[in-house]
Amino acid sequence: MNTKRIRTTALAGVGILGVLAAGTGCAADTNAGGDDKKVVLAEPSWVGATANAAVVKKLLEDELDVKVEAKQMDEPVAFDALNSGKADAILEDWHGVPKKQKKYVEEKKTVVSGGDLGVVGHIGWFVPKYYADKHPDIIKDYKNLNKHYKDFKTSESGDLGQFIGAAPSYSQHDKELIKNLGLKFKHIPSGAEAAQLKELKRLYDAKKPFLTYWWQPQWMNEQIDMVEVPLPKYTQGCELPASKAKCGYETNQLEKFMNKDFADGDSDAAKFIKNFKWTTKDQNKVAGMIAGKKMDPEDAAAAWIKDNKSTWEKWIPKKK
Repeated sequence: MNTKRIRTTALAGVGILGVLAAGTGCAADTNAGGDDKKVVLAEPSWVGATANAAVVKKLLEDELDVKVEAKQMDEPVAFDALNSGKADAILEDWHGVPKKQKKYVEEKKTVVSGGDLGVVGHIGWFVPKYYADKHPDIIKDYKNLNKHYKDFKTSESGDLGQFIGAAPSYSQHDKELIKNLGLKFKHIPSGAEAAQLKELKRLYDAKKPFLTYWWQPQWMNEQIDMVEVPLPKYTQGCELPASKAKCGYETNQLEKFMNKDFADGDSDAAKFIKNFKWTTKDQNKVAGMIAGKKMDPEDAAAAWIKDNKSTWEKWIPKKK
């Protein structure tokens, strides 16, 4: 898989996954024809996706009187659900499941693009700026990581430096990259985004060195100053198969996808989702309230909506 994220404070709901994964038939079910009565959003398990869903849900319900249900599911399950009609839209896709995207969008044509989200996604390897300032060679060439690997040793990594990996569900090829580039590091997965953020904040506050999988958009970038370690340049397909990957990550214009019947129905809800487009700054603002300030997603969405009418009123379909 060529990008993230697959990032959160909220973990993917396990109970619905088996049911949704089974849906591989023609688009049918929740909203065939674009009925406004109820919209089901596939919400991936990272806080930026929670921010998207919270804002869209509140505006659809308050401004268009459309009932919305956000179901947590990451990209692989979401595409199955969009295909079957068990979900109407996913608001943030990182192109992390190219095989499913090709199957449903290009071949079966049961899923269609809903347009750009407006947020640019980037994944890479990062170190804290205070460490990069002391060792500037590390941000000039990834090969210099081996000169400093002992700085990153932990009880978990043994004789190697520790690489703090992402949650297992996120698209990644770091473990293979470490091996294929001959780096003296051990990949230690975080378990969940919330656990990763907590550990990075702990290390950052203690001014300890660390090397980690990191991304933008990410609300915590407002609290910690990180610098990227340049990896070999990404080219299309360079990470496939992952076992042979020797390149970094693609920078993505994040995209929305919709069930075709729902999109073609041209309801106000479908039009709104197609119109929904905001900035990385907007998303980080809401995500920061949710994850950083521990606000309820609906309250965080309400706060952003109150202060940004000039942005969201453009998403409301115009009356004919």
